[in-house]
Amino acid sequence: MLIGAHVSAAGGSNKAVARAEEIGAECFQIFASSPRMWSAKPITDAIAEKYASEMKRTMMGPTVLHGKYLVSLGAEDPELLAKSEYALQTDIAASNKLGALGVIFHPASHRGRGFETIVDQFASSVRKILDNEPGDSLLMLETSAGSGDHIGSTFAELGTLIKAIGNDRVAVCLDTQHVWAAGYNIATADTLNAVMEEFDKKIGLDLLRSVHANDSMRELGSSVDRHENIGDGLIGTAGFQTLMAHPAFKRVPFYLEVPGTGKSGPDKPNIDRLKAIRSQVFDG
Repeated sequence: MLIGAHVSAAGGSNKAVARAEEIGAECFQIFASSPRMWSAKPITDAIAEKYASEMKRTMMGPTVLHGKYLVSLGAEDPELLAKSEYALQTDIAASNKLGALGVIFHPASHRGRGFETIVDQFASSVRKILDNEPGDSLLMLETSAGSGDHIGSTFAELGTLIKAIGNDRVAVCLDTQHVWAAGYNIATADTLNAVMEEFDKKIGLDLLRSVHANDSMRELGSSVDRHENIGDGLIGTAGFQTLMAHPAFKRVPFYLEVPGTGKSGPDKPNIDRLKAIRSQVFDG
């Protein structure tokens, strides 16, 4: 697998390529616009051309975009739902413009309505978004840590949504910290095998298209979303060795979303830790 990280796209998505290169990333994730604001400017042709040139120069692997934190396709409020649909549609348009792998987004919360209540609405919204923005970019649902009324903390919920959507541009991003917090033990060989068998049964391993690689500050099954640097958390170096050795992850890109050794986000030390683990797994 390729090893990358979330990096800043300040000044244009083309600037993100050099930032990824600087920390030794082989692929990267960006926000197309501020994740905490609804407004977004489309990517210009000039920026897209510079981005393509930088990607060719560095021979970077697939880029993914992360959707806005504000998106809530389970919202009862029609205005919030409309804003959420438009925001994701804008991100898909940006992904298409860059030729990126796709957009990863949080399924967010059903806001107390119950999961079964929001399935049809959620599926209808995703179909509308993808119909309005045709192209090759995927829309990837991210696994949830499971706090509160959040959607997608079980593979069964994600599988139900994907089946209801019925579009082959829908896939999954597995966040290692989130699934750990949701009670899936990915840190030992036997338990990981069982976890991935369940993933295959409920979702399908062919739909695992990206990984958010994060260690965990909190214990297994905590339902708390708290990322830690690789090897410093409760999944641990041995847990990531087990994970990266599993055949399900062999060709899936990994994107770090860790605090960083200097508390300024994903950095070279974390990239190097994952690369060292990969070398141990594949080179002995």
